[in-house]
Amino acid sequence: MAVHYHLGKFPPTELDWPQLIPLIGPASAAVARYDGTLAAIPNAAVLLSPLTTQEAVLSSRIEGTQATMGEVLEFEAEGDSPGLSEERRNDIYEVLNYRAAMRMAEKMLATLPLSQRVIREAHTVLLAGVRGQGKSPGEYRRIPNWIGPAGCTLEQARFVPISAEKLPDAMSVWERYIHEDAADRLVQLALLHAEFEALHPFLDGNGRLGRMLVPLFMWQTSLIQRPMFYLSAFLESHRDEYYERLLAVSRDGDWTSWCRFFLSALKTQADENQQKAAAILGLYERMKREVADLTRSQYAIHALDWIFERPIFKSSDFVASSGIPEPTAKRILPALRDAKILRTLVEASGRRAATLCFPALLNIAEGREAF
Repeated sequence: MAVHYHLGKFPPTELDWPQLIPLIGPASAAVARYDGTLAAIPNAAVLLSPLTTQEAVLSSRIEGTQATMGEVLEFEAEGDSPGLSEERRNDIYEVLNYRAAMRMAEKMLATLPLSQRVIREAHTVLLAGVRGQGKSPGEYRRIPNWIGPAGCTLEQARFVPISAEKLPDAMSVWERYIHEDAADRLVQLALLHAEFEALHPFLDGNGRLGRMLVPLFMWQTSLIQRPMFYLSAFLESHRDEYYERLLAVSRDGDWTSWCRFFLSALKTQADENQQKAAAILGLYERMKREVADLTRSQYAIHALDWIFERPIFKSSDFVASSGIPEPTAKRILPALRDAKILRTLVEASGRRAATLCFPALLNIAEGREAF
C-alpha cells in the first residue's frame, strides 16, 4: 500500500524535544569543530575540491550512479576516457553537473536568500545535457509522480508525493520556513530536507537537490563559513534507513525519529569532514616545505595549489595552464614524480601527454588507500 504525502502537516506542530536535545549538543559541537578547521584552511575551495567532488559522487550514487571519484577526475583531466561505457560516461556527466549546480547556487547566494528561485536554477544546471534533461529542468512537475521499484504503477509505489496542483503552495510554505526563527537550526534543516524530499517537486533530481540544500542552508545561517559540508557518505551507507525514516514522516507522522537520524548523520559526518579537512591541511603544510625543498623554485607553492585543485591531470595541462614558465613547469613535474609525490596513471604515448595523480590527497578524500 503506497504511503501518501502528509498534506497540511508541515512544519510539524510538535516534536519530542526530550529525545532530540541530547543529540543537538553533540551535533552542533561537531559542526563547530569542523567549521573551525574550515576557517583555518587557506583557500578552502581549492584545497577541499576533492572532497567536493567526492560528495557529488556519493550523492549521485544514492540515486544509482556507479562512477568513482577517480573516474570523474580522470575523465575531466583527459576530456574523455575512451574505454568508458556510455552508461558510465552518463554517470560522470551527472556528477560534474552536481558540482556545477552547487557552484552556481553558491554564486547566487552571495546576493540572494536561499529560495525557490535558487533551487530551480540549480535544478536547471543539474539536469543540463544529462539523462534527466527531458524532464523539465528548472520547472516544477505538472503531473503526478511516485516512488517505487523501476517501472512500477501508482498502486505498486512505496510513496506518492503531493499532487501537482497543490505543489506550488506547498513549496511556498517550505520556502517561508527556511527563513523562520526556529528553535534549533539543525532540526530546522532536518525538517526542510525531509519536506523537500516528500514534496518531490521535480520530475528528476530531487534527492540530489535535497542533499545540496544541506551545506547551502548551513552556510546561509552561518553555521559554517563556506558551503562545504559533506553528508552523503553517511546517507549512502545508511541508505535503507534514510529512506525508511523519510517514509515514516508521511506514514506515521514520525518527524522526531527522522530528526534523530539526521542529527546523528550530521554529527558523524561533521567529525569525518573535520578529520579529512585537518588531514588535507596537514598534507598541504607538509608539502609546502617538501615541494619548496625539492624544486628550489619560487613557483613551488603556485604549483602545489594547482595540483591540489586538480589531483588528476595531464602533464601538458600543467605546463600550459598553471601560469608557471614552461621550462620551470617541465622541470617541476619530473622532480615531483621522482619523489613519489605524483604518480603516473596513464603513460604518455605518441602525442598524448601522461596523466598524473596526487595519491596522498586522493586517498584522504576517499578515506582509504585507493590510489
